Amino acid sequence: MQAITKKVVKKLVSKVKVKRAPSARGFILYRGPSILDGTPIVVVATMKTANPKTGDMIQTFILVDNMSPIEASKAGADTANCGNCRLRWNLKGPCYVNLGQAPTAVYRGVERGIYPMYDPELHSQFFNDRDLRMGAYGDPAAVPVEVWEHMIVITRGRTGYTHQLMHQGFNKKFIGICQISADSPKQALKYQAMGAKTFRVAKEGDGLLEGEIQCPADTHGTQCKDCLLCDGTQANVAVLVHGARAGRFKSSSINAALDAVAAASTDKSNLISLAQL
Repeated sequence: MQAITKKVVKKLVSKVKVKRAPSARGFILYRGPSILDGTPIVVVATMKTANPKTGDMIQTFILVDNMSPIEASKAGADTANCGNCRLRWNLKGPCYVNLGQAPTAVYRGVERGIYPMYDPELHSQFFNDRDLRMGAYGDPAAVPVEVWEHMIVITRGRTGYTHQLMHQGFNKKFIGICQISADSPKQALKYQAMGAKTFRVAKEGDGLLEGEIQCPADTHGTQCKDCLLCDGTQANVAVLVHGARAGRFKSSSINAALDAVAAASTDKSNLISLAQL
C-alpha cells in the first residue's frame, strides 16, 4: 500500500506545472505621425535577437505604418522613418539594413497583431536591466523624443544614431541622446562644433580625425552591448563600412574632404589611417 501511495504522489508531483515569468516577443512603443513628415509610422521593440554584432540588446524598428519596408522604400515613402538619410536604398545608397529580413518580419508581426501596445505599468519590467538599440532600422528622430526619454530611464544603456541634424523637423534634444551621423570628415567637424558626438562611416585607408576613435567592433570584435559608446555622450566614432551593399559606399568624396581638412590643419598629427590601427 505504501509503495502504491509513493507512486501516486510521484505521478501527481510530476504533473505540477511551475509558473514561469511571462515572456514577450515585443511591444509597440509608438504609433502615430512621423515627426519628420507627418506620415503614420509604428515603432516596435523586439526583445530577442541573434544579431552577432550588437549582442543581446532590445532592437527597435521604426517603420512606415501599413506599408512593407520594401514597398515604402520603392515608393520613396521611407522619408517618414529614414528622413533625408543619403544611404537609403531608393537613393542607391549603401544602407546595411536588409529590408527583406528583420524589418519585413517585424512589419508582418505588426500586421498579425502579435505586438501589444506598450503600457509602462505593465511592461516596463521587460526593459529593466536591458540595453536598447534605438533604430535597428529607421531613424530615432522620426519618433517623438519623449518616447526615447522614457525608454532611456527604464533601460540600462543604449546605442542610437540619427542622420537628421539638418532636417527642419529635428529636435535638438537628440544631441546627447544619439550619435549624429556624418557623411564626411568636414561634416563631422561641423557637427562636433555644434556639441554633437558623431558617428562616421569610412573605408579602409580613410583617416581618423583628432578625437575620433575607431569602432571597437572593428578593432577588437567588441559587441555593442559590451561597449555602449554610441549613446550620444561619450565619443566621436568612425566605423569601417559594412553590410551587403558596402560596395556602393564611395570614399573618393570623403577622401577629398579629408584632404581639405588636412590642408587647412596646421597639426598633421590629427590624421591617421584606419588601416594602421
